[in-house]
Amino acid sequence: MSLNDAPKSERIHIGFFGKTNAGKSSVINKVTSQNLSIVSDIKGTTTDPVLKSMELLPIGPVVIIDTPGLDDKTDLGKMRIEKTNEILRKTDIAVIVIDANDNDENTINLIKERNIPYIICYNKCDIKLRENLNDNEICVSAKTGENIEKLKELIASKAGNNKSNKKIVSDILNEGDIALLVIPIDESAPKGRLILPQQQTIRDLLDGGNMCICVKDTELEQAIKAFKDKVKIVITDSQAFKKVAKIVPDDILLTSFSILFMRYKGELDGAVKSVKKLDTLSDGDVVLISEGCSHHRQCNDIGTVKMPNWIKEYTKKDIKFEFTSGGEFPLDLSKYSLVVHCGGCMLNETEMKNRINIANDQNVPITNYGITIAHINGILERSIKPFI
Repeated sequence: MSLNDAPKSERIHIGFFGKTNAGKSSVINKVTSQNLSIVSDIKGTTTDPVLKSMELLPIGPVVIIDTPGLDDKTDLGKMRIEKTNEILRKTDIAVIVIDANDNDENTINLIKERNIPYIICYNKCDIKLRENLNDNEICVSAKTGENIEKLKELIASKAGNNKSNKKIVSDILNEGDIALLVIPIDESAPKGRLILPQQQTIRDLLDGGNMCICVKDTELEQAIKAFKDKVKIVITDSQAFKKVAKIVPDDILLTSFSILFMRYKGELDGAVKSVKKLDTLSDGDVVLISEGCSHHRQCNDIGTVKMPNWIKEYTKKDIKFEFTSGGEFPLDLSKYSLVVHCGGCMLNETEMKNRINIANDQNVPITNYGITIAHINGILERSIKPFI
């Protein structure tokens, strides 16, 4: 896999923010050496966030995000600003572009409130040079290219501080251990490929010097017999948890891809505590089921069909359900008794943790698919044992 093939969720997200006509799009085009964004003297040219995956040297794989101006007071502008706020939830590094003749305390304060690492980039230094700058400030000219390379170096320094060395599962294994991956091939499996959590887990195992063997659930028992006592851990698709748990001997570690990703990008301990809310739900309680991607819904979709049915069957209560997908996630969760999130493979760690923080700040329990399925099937304690 080349750097430019890295999944969007694993790339550092660099957002450019500021007022309309501060020169955000022009600065981005200079930084990326591409005409990534439309440039115009007309205010509000950037109407929606523009996301571009690319390799930006000397940083590596990134997502560059151009956003609408945060000072648009029109009704349409308010909608655009809401979209920009969605972008803030996934931003790892913010570049605040300010016209060198102007100031923008509102945007600076907004970024500070979100605790996002940021750089203040004064544009149009060919017209006015800002002096006495702090370490996270720089003056550039998108017109002449002055200091653009220094801006990239400054972004790279922030990116270096932001990189995570976390592993998906290889950190709990010894080099040479065998991991058996259970990958059911059913109507929800994409044709001709593996889904992202499976791909990333395989790569993590290979990078860790582990051996991984992939089988369907129908061949699991045969695989365990073939490798006898050599299998260290079985990692399964959560939907097959119940069947797999009956087959895998107790002396072999067992977990799911979804649980691995809550550990990798979220807060596993909190999600395990939150799932206990299932045991105290009452008639009429509302559960939010949220997915990070916007895939085509199958007739037996896990989020909108299987998960609600499993929860109703387990609780024996008249539970109400609401659903969100993609970049949508409510800021006000007060109506919900529980949030059940997908594994979050399409979200970067920053956005996943921001969603968890939104729930935590409102005292709304938040868990995920794999933990919920394990709890419903009475195997939660076993499924988190590898990480205790």
